[in-house]
Amino acid sequence: MPAADLARLASIARDCRVQIIRMLTHAGSGHPGGSLSVIDLLTTLFFARMRHDPRRPDWPDRDRLVLSKGHCVPALYSVMAKAGYFPESQLITLRKLGSPLQGHPDRIMLLGIEAATGSLGQGFSIAMGMALGLRLEGRPSRVYCVVGDGETQEGQVWEAAMSAPKLGQPDHPLDNLCVILDYNKVQLDDFVKKVLDLEPVLEKWKAFGWPVIEIDGHDLAQIDKALDQAEAIKGRPTFIVAHTVKGKSVSFMENNPEWHGKAPKPQEAIRAIREILGVTEDDWTGYLERNPETAAVVKELEALEKK
Repeated sequence: MPAADLARLASIARDCRVQIIRMLTHAGSGHPGGSLSVIDLLTTLFFARMRHDPRRPDWPDRDRLVLSKGHCVPALYSVMAKAGYFPESQLITLRKLGSPLQGHPDRIMLLGIEAATGSLGQGFSIAMGMALGLRLEGRPSRVYCVVGDGETQEGQVWEAAMSAPKLGQPDHPLDNLCVILDYNKVQLDDFVKKVLDLEPVLEKWKAFGWPVIEIDGHDLAQIDKALDQAEAIKGRPTFIVAHTVKGKSVSFMENNPEWHGKAPKPQEAIRAIREILGVTEDDWTGYLERNPETAAVVKELEALEKK
């Protein structure tokens, strides 16, 4: 991928991180850590890989994304808004009564959502069924499924992992399915290794017949290359292990289990946004003077503190 395209993706991912923090602060609840760890993967999928059209969310030949780790849907909402599925101004209705932006994906409430997920382990099975159905219909569409590391402790995930390389064989193999593990190594209130260690991850999936690709899940060039490789593999679905950092780009959230499911307070959110944008504390006032859009978000967050 050309350097200019990588820079564009990095800028989109940065903007989406800001929106994730903004909407979670407005909601007063949600999951910042995993949303920040998965955003580079979703940005690359939506803006450099998937065939989709926000004007036609039900286009039969679209590629599908199933966010099996549904609690991290703020990341998905941020890229969908950026892509034009709905106005970015609607993001601050996250988790509000009647809002289409529910705390977990709801395909009835919001067009463009492919599956209602969040009951962990189920999204992978849904994606597998979608992939088989598309193969049987002869459609060119691909299915991408993002799973969480804590999620893969679920037995349903391993049933699907054992089945997918065999399903549809020999005439309709699921080589249109790519499963991506957001391996940020933190779940709930502790580290995955302490709760129920997944290792050896690569060897397990290879043993079930999956081609496995290992990458840095924040390196946009590596993500793009892995998706190229996955698309080139024929006869079997592909599994990508993306090593990520929970709470990526916010120093006090990174690798901190405390931020799995806790929304930031307004001042914490403002600090988080400053760090995401890479601005020092000394330069912050000047930056806000030069960037009215960011200044408006900061003013909005400061107003929340007064309520």
